[in-house]
Amino acid sequence: MPARRTKGGRPTSTKPSLRVERDLQRQGFRVLAGMDEVGRGALAGPVSVGVVVVDETVRSAPQGVRDSKLMTAAAREQIVPRLRRWAVASAVGHASAAEIDEIGIMAALRLAGCRALAALDVVPDLVILDGNHDWLTAPEEVGLFAELSEGPATPPVTTMIKADLACSSVAAASVLAKVERDTQMVALAQEHPQYGWAENKGYSASAHMDALAAHGPCVLHRRSWSLPGVGHDDQVPAPDPEQVSS
Repeated sequence: MPARRTKGGRPTSTKPSLRVERDLQRQGFRVLAGMDEVGRGALAGPVSVGVVVVDETVRSAPQGVRDSKLMTAAAREQIVPRLRRWAVASAVGHASAAEIDEIGIMAALRLAGCRALAALDVVPDLVILDGNHDWLTAPEEVGLFAELSEGPATPPVTTMIKADLACSSVAAASVLAKVERDTQMVALAQEHPQYGWAENKGYSASAHMDALAAHGPCVLHRRSWSLPGVGHDDQVPAPDPEQVSS
């Protein structure tokens, strides 16, 4: 049985497959959930977590699925219906900018992940989490996390570096989360057009930074972060690899 917090190997190909999922299924984890997050490094809007469930009956993923950062916006949007038909179940959960300000980004990631899991009609035997840190499992020593749980306790977790490049379920989860969050940011840009969210999706693009300096933040900005016009040091997080306008 894989540990709840284990580091997987780095994939050698950018084309994901079900090889990792099949190996875990042979170990007894029949129903697997690939999970990935989008929006961790943004300055505005939610952090979003996608989850895609597969079992032994699921065949190879639809052709063209990749980590969302390696796909164009048009390709991501076109493949979403096929991914939803392919998966046993899928969902996307969100945590708002206000919740990020209140509880911090890592706790907000868990909140969004729990919301995604609660939206499923199946309980996975194991979650494959992209990266080397299990942000989904609640630390027992932190009482705050007990209040964040929505639905049943989270399933066991195994982590894998670059799982979004190796595992079809995780790559599909990243696409669903990216498309849903981008759609939200484009809609929110209608209400706050000065920030250019339709193009930058809330990340620290130069147009977004210029607008923050000129207008200050709105209610959808992460005000606990160091942003121009918030009274901090006008510093921002390092650019996130998700910062793709396509």
